Amino acid sequence: MSGWAYMLRCSDGSYYVGSTSYSDIDIRVGEHNDGRFEGYTHSRRPVELVWAGKFGDLRDAQECERRIKGWRREKKEAAIRGNWERLKLLAKRPGARRPSRAASRPPQGDVLLKGRELV
Repeated sequence: MSGWAYMLRCSDGSYYVGSTSYSDIDIRVGEHNDGRFEGYTHSRRPVELVWAGKFGDLRDAQECERRIKGWRREKKEAAIRGNWERLKLLAKRPGARRPSRAASRPPQGDVLLKGRELV
């Protein structure tokens, strides 16, 4: 079963990271905006889809979600802008010899940016 990992910008400027098995990501974003579920976005509506990645396997989407949730804000914003070079720099830890290989790679799968173009 395929899935999406996605980031939403909330009305308070914060980011929400999630994943879904829905084939149409817009349906899931609509559920966030409708307040269908209690949770982080419920009191921070409206939300806007700013990044999404399509994965062939839902588990990969969930792993991507987990990884992105651990990122600092500026790293999330580099991903939203599609600035992979900046993302690599932000993945470097002070004093570390090498950047984390997993964290410096862009998420695998089809990526949908806020302009809704697949890249």
